[in-house]
Amino acid sequence: MATLYFHIPFCKRICSYCDFYKVGALDLLPRVVENMHRELDERSTYLSERRLTSIYFGGGTPSLVAPAEIERLINHAREKFDCTDVDEITIEANPDDITEEYVAALSQTSVNRVSLGIQSFDDRVLQFMNRRHTGEEAEAAVKRLRMIGMDNISIDLIFGIAGFGSNHLDESLQRAISLDVEHISAYHLTIEDRTRLGLLMRKGEYVPISDEESEREFLRVHNALCSAGYDHYEVSNFAKPEQRARHNSAYWQGVEYLGIGAGAHSFSGDNRTWCTSSAKEYAEGKFLYEGEELTSTDHLNEYIMTSLRTSRGIDLEYIAERFGTKHVAIIEHAAEPWIATKSLVRNDNRLAIPATHFLVSDAIIESFFA
Repeated sequence: MATLYFHIPFCKRICSYCDFYKVGALDLLPRVVENMHRELDERSTYLSERRLTSIYFGGGTPSLVAPAEIERLINHAREKFDCTDVDEITIEANPDDITEEYVAALSQTSVNRVSLGIQSFDDRVLQFMNRRHTGEEAEAAVKRLRMIGMDNISIDLIFGIAGFGSNHLDESLQRAISLDVEHISAYHLTIEDRTRLGLLMRKGEYVPISDEESEREFLRVHNALCSAGYDHYEVSNFAKPEQRARHNSAYWQGVEYLGIGAGAHSFSGDNRTWCTSSAKEYAEGKFLYEGEELTSTDHLNEYIMTSLRTSRGIDLEYIAERFGTKHVAIIEHAAEPWIATKSLVRNDNRLAIPATHFLVSDAIIESFFA
């Protein structure tokens, strides 16, 4: 099986924390979308597996593309791949794009999952992050999607934000829970150099929260969402029963994927490529790529990294069969201090990080790398 990703690298406004590739030149959008069709034709043979299980529109802001154009890309994918097993087609959206007219048009497409970039329900925090919507507009967006029968909605939240007191996170969590969405992604704020927030930190105008406060906030998120019936199945992801994100889960399971669009990445088992074209070059039909071939060590490290970020953890028997028993012995030795501190648990041939310790997953994962 494989998955397909369409990258829409356009934003009306640049968020203060975002380091993803994006541009504000919306006049390029129509030509970029047209060239995505051309790239799909040229790149469809990249995957060895012709059967897709999910399609995802990410960005940027895919909700800037008219739903009819989204459907045209989906139909083009059906011409190139076996899509009979595709049961999840997701589009990321900004809440202020979810108007009555937009959802009416979206209801005529094959999209059956919407991921809303809400980030917070506190208007002060939203303004600080340079978001385009308010908390009230975010709630209205979810309700409009429900009115067209959208029964698979995910929302993004960000925690670990300094300067707004101790209550704003709890209030956002409770408002999110009250909407009863199927999936919630909760990310700790990261400060990247090439962002406005990175500039503010270098100037001393923003001071990140402490590691101790990060852990407290992480556990508040975990406890609130798990108490509300969500399963904490990956470091940053929570789902109602049977509502895990299938597309993202495929990434964590090492499934092949094809990325279409400027800045999109692709993976075909032993090869990874990414389109380095700028939106301007892409609009001109210039598809420029870089890539790398993955070694056995790369595969082992990626399996460790992606699997230990999930509740299923790593399978030592699988590692022995694919990579050799010597790696199992190394991992078992490295695991001993983590097991002693209950940051890692072993059940038969599986090692997994308890969800309450996901915040230290990076340190555990690094200790296992070949």
